[in-house]
Amino acid sequence: MKLGLVIEGGGMKCAYSSGILDLMMDDGILPDYVIGVSAGAACGASFVAGQRDRNRRFFVDYVGRPDYMGWTAFRHSGGNFFNLEYIYQDLTGRGGEDELDYDAIMKNPCELWAVATDAETGKPHYFTKKDLHPNDYSVYMASCAIPVVCRPVRIDGHLYFDGGCSDSVPVRRALEAGCDKVIVILCRPKDTVREPEKHQKLYRTILRRYPRLVHNLDVRHLRYNATLQAVKKLEKQGHALIIAPEHHLDITTYTKDASVLQGLYDTAVKEYADYREKLLAFCEDHLATCANK
Repeated sequence: MKLGLVIEGGGMKCAYSSGILDLMMDDGILPDYVIGVSAGAACGASFVAGQRDRNRRFFVDYVGRPDYMGWTAFRHSGGNFFNLEYIYQDLTGRGGEDELDYDAIMKNPCELWAVATDAETGKPHYFTKKDLHPNDYSVYMASCAIPVVCRPVRIDGHLYFDGGCSDSVPVRRALEAGCDKVIVILCRPKDTVREPEKHQKLYRTILRRYPRLVHNLDVRHLRYNATLQAVKKLEKQGHALIIAPEHHLDITTYTKDASVLQGLYDTAVKEYADYREKLLAFCEDHLATCANK
């Protein structure tokens, strides 16, 4: 049985996902296939590397630094509200303050994927861990480059924006890769109904060079809601297990309050107890296979 893990993006709301992932590590649950979007992709990297608490540090310990996010970061990075180069190169790269364990990722047989959106075509692009380099984590910069507040990231001659613009919850991709069961970590409650994007006039003006991307943003809520309904159906069939906050959270993609973000992490740790028995049962065949290797 091939077990997959899908991690939704959501900026700072992914502090919730980081708590769930840490406890999955504690329980020895490591899927065969991990795919993440935006901040969820970065969380997936630390998870596959086995670096417990690393994600929490990025959401809580570093968020208050001027170079991390905000207008100082915007000035220093040349136009990124999230200073992606500081986060994913200076802190994360080889010799960085909180270096991602590249060697551990490469040694781990688990597949690791990150979703970005091609700015020209509007289509999702799926980066694998073969696209990672210990001194260049542009893949995660691309996956996290939120349109309007971040500039697109160039990789191999292509410009990329946030993966959530084209494939917010890539469960279909996991199934196409052969996963029999998929754990889906959301940073919004299961009953979420996404509304149309705000500030349409603004993003249509700023992104006018990328009409297909603009179209994606116009219909993003429709795709998201349809995908969520499909995942719920898979859950009823026993092919998926959704882990999501029990309540709507008073937090945004851009929240900078470390105490609020720590509280979100703690909420995930508390709510994991309610999921744990169901999660272990869902992964029983996979865990048994791993134990026999």
